Amino acid sequence: MDDNLIVYCAFYLVKPIFAQTNFVMQEIKKYVETHKQRFLDELFELLRFPSVSADPKYKGDVLKTADYVAQKLKDAGADHVEICPTAGYPIVYGEKIIDAALPTVLIYGHYDVQPADPLELWHTPPFEPTVRDGKIYARGACDDKGQFYMHVKAFELMMQTNTLACNVKFMIEGEEEVGSANLGIFVNANTERLKADVVLISDTSMISMEHPSIETGLRGLAYMEVEVVGPNRDLHSGVYGGAVANPATILCKMIASLHDENNHITIPAFYDKVVELSDEEKKALNAAPYDEAEYKKDLDIEEVWGEKGYSTLERTGTRPTLEVNGIWSGYIGEGAKTVLPSKANAKISMRLVPNQSSEEIAEIFTKHFESIAPKNVKVKVTPHHGGEPVVTPTDSIAYKAAEKAIEDSFGKTAIPTRGGGSIPIVALFEDVLGIKSVLFGFGLDSDALHSPNEKYDIYNYYKGIETLPLFHKYFAELSK
Repeated sequence: MDDNLIVYCAFYLVKPIFAQTNFVMQEIKKYVETHKQRFLDELFELLRFPSVSADPKYKGDVLKTADYVAQKLKDAGADHVEICPTAGYPIVYGEKIIDAALPTVLIYGHYDVQPADPLELWHTPPFEPTVRDGKIYARGACDDKGQFYMHVKAFELMMQTNTLACNVKFMIEGEEEVGSANLGIFVNANTERLKADVVLISDTSMISMEHPSIETGLRGLAYMEVEVVGPNRDLHSGVYGGAVANPATILCKMIASLHDENNHITIPAFYDKVVELSDEEKKALNAAPYDEAEYKKDLDIEEVWGEKGYSTLERTGTRPTLEVNGIWSGYIGEGAKTVLPSKANAKISMRLVPNQSSEEIAEIFTKHFESIAPKNVKVKVTPHHGGEPVVTPTDSIAYKAAEKAIEDSFGKTAIPTRGGGSIPIVALFEDVLGIKSVLFGFGLDSDALHSPNEKYDIYNYYKGIETLPLFHKYFAELSK
């Protein structure tokens, strides 16, 4: 056959597919454009709830947030919407089963947020969303209210345009920021109700909107609190200083000893199960766009820091870490008080990589920290929440659907990346429900998650609403 004829035939065979895709994109963009102000207003309402799960004084606000989420799921067209009680904060569940023969997507998100402290560092009130330079500033704007609410609005879009291509289930919890202690109980008790083919999660980030990416793995977490106790009361630093061990000084020395001169963690057996990346894996990981000068400028630092022999992308995505999250002791009020404190405390988190176990790491940390304490103090180590590291497959139907959705929406190929954060429930879903997850986030690493002045670009919010229906479309098509 003539080569020109082959090209001619191929073009006209593929042309209807291009036309169909373009039509779908046009309809999606039209709906978003028509309702964009309402979408933003509703997100602002959601962000005004101070749903801080870590602080009991916000209990009423957390519960009101659950009510709001449930109502918005109903408004969007979900059936069997329920606020499911737990021993802590409730889980909001809703679903739309259009055909039992079609694949089912389980959408996970969380409506609770981190504490806003320190309040004095916020440029605008944390629970009064403010737009500056096209960005929404508010606690929870990106983590995770702005991101999970994209799914609610994308669902509404698909319902209103009659384009929902597969079954959808929503599970939005209120305790992610405190370790999801009750989610496992709920999942184990509701395996039939939560039966699905994939979990879709938007609680992660992209490299940028110019370089769209999909995270293919997350680190695990072991979170500890330590206490060093010296004398039985706070002492006068002039009368007792130099004769009695200062718990604050001892704690600082103990923490400092947890890294060596190469910033390598010194806890025995800590690295025993860590698998080094192959040369090919390192090459692929470091091929992701990264501008160190811009990285340092954004953080206002002179130099990067970390484990010797590894790049920044390796340190933040594929290596375990140990960080002090908070430390306190003695007098920290205004003015001066010459006190030798009775005790000192710190919160320490360790990010874990595949093959490491949060339970094992918590155990060896406790043993080591107790062993390095001098006899003039007493040490108490308290494990908090933890979670296991995960790697998600890049050859699954769901991942390929996400890739195709990115390609249609952004006009670019998605870059696979490894996330440095932790979402402990991803491993739970795999263990209990037997299903993998797709980490389809639209935030940015620069969005100041867990920090003052958290933000989320309005563009990213709308872009997520536009892209998510394409995932459902392609997941249904590729599952046939």
